[in-house]
Amino acid sequence: MDLNNIKRVYFIGIGGIGMSAIARFFNEKGVHVSGYDRTETVLTRQLAEEGMQIHYTDDVALLDKQAELVVYTPAIPGSHSELIWFREQGYEVVKRSDVLQEITRNLYAITVGGTHGKTTTSTLIAHILRHTGYGCNAFLGGISANYDRNFWSSNKQVAVIEADEYDRSFLKLHPDVAVLTAIDADHLDIYGTEEEVQEAFIQYTRNIKAKGTLVAKLGLHRADELKGDNHVWYHLNDSKADIYATNIQPTEGGYMFDVIQKDWKLKNIYLPVGGTHNIENTVAAIAVAHLLGIEDDKIKTAIAEFKGIKRRFEYLVKNDYQVYIDDYAHHPEELRALITSARALFPDRKCIVLFQPHLYTRTRDFADGFAESLSLADEVLLLPIYPARELPIEGVHSEMIAKMISKPVQVIQKEEVLPWIKANSAPLFITAGAGDIDQFREPAQEILNGKGIIDNEEVKKDE
Repeated sequence: MDLNNIKRVYFIGIGGIGMSAIARFFNEKGVHVSGYDRTETVLTRQLAEEGMQIHYTDDVALLDKQAELVVYTPAIPGSHSELIWFREQGYEVVKRSDVLQEITRNLYAITVGGTHGKTTTSTLIAHILRHTGYGCNAFLGGISANYDRNFWSSNKQVAVIEADEYDRSFLKLHPDVAVLTAIDADHLDIYGTEEEVQEAFIQYTRNIKAKGTLVAKLGLHRADELKGDNHVWYHLNDSKADIYATNIQPTEGGYMFDVIQKDWKLKNIYLPVGGTHNIENTVAAIAVAHLLGIEDDKIKTAIAEFKGIKRRFEYLVKNDYQVYIDDYAHHPEELRALITSARALFPDRKCIVLFQPHLYTRTRDFADGFAESLSLADEVLLLPIYPARELPIEGVHSEMIAKMISKPVQVIQKEEVLPWIKANSAPLFITAGAGDIDQFREPAQEILNGKGIIDNEEVKKDE
């Protein structure tokens, strides 16, 4: 597959976060890009504004029959008529991961894998490289709040790529630097067992190029089996790691801290993003930036300007009366990190979490873990399971989680969410999940901002 000589590309599932990054890659190279997606979204509208032709009906009459390359997402069912037609007509049909594979072959590739933290870590690495002038091509699994993009290009022959373990697609990548953040069980509908998940991540490190480097979290399962000619072990605050944070101080919803690596220290780093897990992600990003030889002051300045990723510990409201955080967390460990960090930053506020479980299989496999993590909140609201690509499983529903939560909990329908927010006090309110829970972001933000203004006026009147 010669990516340099392709003139027309068609995407099936163009609106996916990973697919849209590759669509933007081709579009910025002057390639004619078109595609299909199931529904129109903010992201697909942006792609259309950038010149891509998109339709929302699975209709062979609407596809690009002149396409030289067809890229599809594994989330598309095999029964999709456009996908079937392209295959039957003998077109070159590849997965998103096949395109990324070619990119990692041709560029100096920094890939970030792991069941948690990969979006923030990859975006932060890419941001540091862009902000400092080092330069990179970024293929991200989230929207950078700094640039409102999940892709950007550069003349620098360097790529930063989020390595997605879903469908084992990350095993096609060939990194020069591979970051590994976590090896917890997930996607058991694909892998079957936790051991198979671990095997896949071990294989991910086997694909590191000769003389390449593995930057991995200290304490991972089966760490002695991870490959790479060079290893850098990082951790939040464990001094046994090669690089770690110390002197951590919460400040204004973010943190000040130092980072130590053997004979090197970076002091007084300001991270304006919440979540202690994001300090650890920053340590990993600093390890990569230092490996590339970027100057200390430039690294610190870039981090201080980092605004985070949309839906990753994102502050939608933050004032003296109200804090509203939205997050993509859809795994028990992600929820644990989210709620623990939010409560540590705002310890005197009642914490209420609205969570939408994602996938029937994930809910079935991790119901105990979800209940344990959600019990860290003061009160929990559960939406019905978001099915995504799955059909219902008998006996699997949000009530499975609810009955094991030790705090006040209720399962509510989507139409009940905004009335609940209007009627109740939630000084620290969190929405979490990977489904369509993001539809409540803006209306909830407006309601909670309004409550803050009302509270503020009432305080002034009392004074």
